[in-house]
Amino acid sequence: MARKLLKTNDSAWLFAETSRTPMQVGMLATFRVPHDRPTFVADLVARWRSVRRFQGPYNYLYRSLPVPSWVELPDADIDLDYHLRHSALPAPGSQRELGVLVSRLHSAKMDRRYPLWECHVIEGLEPDPGDDGGPRWALYMKAHHSQVDGVGGVRLLSRMLSVDPDARDMLPPWAVGAHGPDQSGLPPKARRTEVEVAPPGGLVSGLTDGARSAVSIAGSLGRTYAETLTGRTDPDRAAPFRAPKSIFNGRIHTPRRFATQHYSIERLRPLAKAADGSLNDVFLAVSGGALRQYLLELDALPTESLTANVPVSVRAHEGARVGNAVTFLYARLGTDTHSPRKRVEAIKASTRLGKDRLPSVGQGAMDAYTGVLMAPFIAQAVLGVGGRGRPASNLVISNVPGPAETRYLDGSPMEEIFPVSLLFNGQALNITAVSYAGEFNIGFTGCRDSVPSLQRIAVHAGDELARLEQEYGVAVRA
Repeated sequence: MARKLLKTNDSAWLFAETSRTPMQVGMLATFRVPHDRPTFVADLVARWRSVRRFQGPYNYLYRSLPVPSWVELPDADIDLDYHLRHSALPAPGSQRELGVLVSRLHSAKMDRRYPLWECHVIEGLEPDPGDDGGPRWALYMKAHHSQVDGVGGVRLLSRMLSVDPDARDMLPPWAVGAHGPDQSGLPPKARRTEVEVAPPGGLVSGLTDGARSAVSIAGSLGRTYAETLTGRTDPDRAAPFRAPKSIFNGRIHTPRRFATQHYSIERLRPLAKAADGSLNDVFLAVSGGALRQYLLELDALPTESLTANVPVSVRAHEGARVGNAVTFLYARLGTDTHSPRKRVEAIKASTRLGKDRLPSVGQGAMDAYTGVLMAPFIAQAVLGVGGRGRPASNLVISNVPGPAETRYLDGSPMEEIFPVSLLFNGQALNITAVSYAGEFNIGFTGCRDSVPSLQRIAVHAGDELARLEQEYGVAVRA
């Protein structure tokens, strides 16, 4: 059987995994049942069970020896009945019941004797109060973070769903994967090759570029960790392991909580323009304000600003790919100020400084930079000492671009999509957003024991967005 070696950064997610810290990422999508097909969900599951062709990463089995690698299994060796699971929500089938089920499913570590993915088809979701009362269903999928990051996961999803509402007999996700037929129905785009072409000038030029990359990486890492060790930095710049201790930064336990929130992008865009910032700046400001209010309620707000670890995609090609292509920057969230405007300005300054600190190198060199940057954090996770001492950051906040147009699965329109992320000892809360068809969908993943009443953070996010609109004089759009 063919073997595919894991990159060092991908292997780290496997080495850091424990039963309390499963290193998996998930996706929750809700769909509307077509009016003319009331048995749609049962029919879909029955048809999917008959499709036993697998594409990577759905046919990859992890082997740690002699070196960490993926073994590509034959189709006949994969137990589809283990991976595909059909569930129904108890009445009334509200978002609460769905959140409870997803929280439980996301808490369990996956069995490494099988390929590291699960697909859950969930029926019994009550109609959306805003539509005509049609029944709905949900799809929850999870995969190991060693195989996929946020952007990669959305690209896999985009290949699976079609822009054509009349498309039928569509293949399940495991038959599409990263290498199977693209079902999106979009015209093919020019794709960049994953093999970098040597620049003109041959070997000498290549060595020169390599030397420049090494200098850029060494300079960035040197300045970053000098600030960590000395504490001397620009007051707007965030550095790893300089974040204040908070309730989000202790030891965590297995059970998870999951909550959601969503806004129209057309509501966020005028606010970003008024603040002379980006949608991501608004997202960070909404998150920072929500966390401030939440911690004030618990009488647990640090006097220093919370620091977020913000993933940045560095994918250099258009298609889906197994593995991670991401680096990180650190940003202050302005939780030490009551003023929404000052919070936005602090975030804009901090993210700009964080981006300026990233080295100007290609994707391969960026993988090396990320590995060294995150080495102390990953070492804590592998050694089991995370959550003791000063945290590298207080939480992860991520923003992933999703499909801009409505997508369909066998004519069933996808209404919403929410990311479900991973946690570590020392990081008990993750906030990740995915944009989709004009909506900005936010998933809040937290440790059940460390983050009480997680839903309150989602509620405060809505309150903070309204405060920002009032501060900048932006009219709320329906």
